[in-house]
Amino acid sequence: MRILITGGTGFIGRHLVNRLLRAGHQITVLSRNPNKVKQLFDGQVNSWSSLTAWRPDIYFDAVINLAGEPIIDQAWTQARKRELEDSRIGITQQLISSMTHARVRPAVFLSGSAIGIYGNTGELQCTESSQLGSDYAATLCQRWEAAARPAEALGVRTCQLRTGLVLHQNGGLIKKMLLPFKLGLGSRLGNGQQIMSWVHLTDYLNAVIFLLHTPTCHGVFNLTAPHPVSNEVFTHTLANSLRRKAWLVTPEWALKPLLKERSILLFGGQRVIPEQLTTAGFQFKFSTIDSALQHLQHLDEMT
Repeated sequence: MRILITGGTGFIGRHLVNRLLRAGHQITVLSRNPNKVKQLFDGQVNSWSSLTAWRPDIYFDAVINLAGEPIIDQAWTQARKRELEDSRIGITQQLISSMTHARVRPAVFLSGSAIGIYGNTGELQCTESSQLGSDYAATLCQRWEAAARPAEALGVRTCQLRTGLVLHQNGGLIKKMLLPFKLGLGSRLGNGQQIMSWVHLTDYLNAVIFLLHTPTCHGVFNLTAPHPVSNEVFTHTLANSLRRKAWLVTPEWALKPLLKERSILLFGGQRVIPEQLTTAGFQFKFSTIDSALQHLQHLDEMT
């Protein structure tokens, strides 16, 4: 397949590109840094610095939209919010425009979103049909999904990827947590009761490829493992996998004045269930947090 990918140099994107390359697909990556693309993938992929390169006569079988600036790394100033919105909504709108003008449109469009769309839901179980949240992160995701939805009217099979916390030892949440936990400084966040809906990177990539190749799949999909856990359980399971203890607590009152609006990302949570994926027949390799973290620790010991 000929596949265009946005966000292909990010933590998740570069692993997906490598998986697709190994499967023999022809990949084009949209990136502001073509040299980085060349270095990451040894010149095996095409690189575009702008979607103006997508002329109407260029055909892709699929488009995978994973673009998006990290949401928690910087304070949500008005300028930062514009960057978050442009990197999600703006890019998605540009993709829709390019598809509209293409002589032959892609067969499938997989577009990113996040489980933050549900807001802070406590113990309430969230499926793809659950009520959506009203905080900034939730409304950002709603606008992101709305920007992708016109692809369906163009006759392009569209899947919205509501992604949870993606676990891998070389990126994302786990990479940030490993060092303090190895030093015995791991801690739960607040009361630890907020629910963390996670997914092992292997299962995330398998799910994307499953959706890519399953013509009956369209609509919204929660990309999370079937068994979310509380922050307290996650903290102690990670510590145990490293043969450490995690007795410390990071109180909410200490971080909330610093994080402000962003504090909901750490102290709020969602119990998200991948109902549509499992109904479609997808099978998880790592369905429990114990199996996922034990596997990641094994990989870490090998490197």
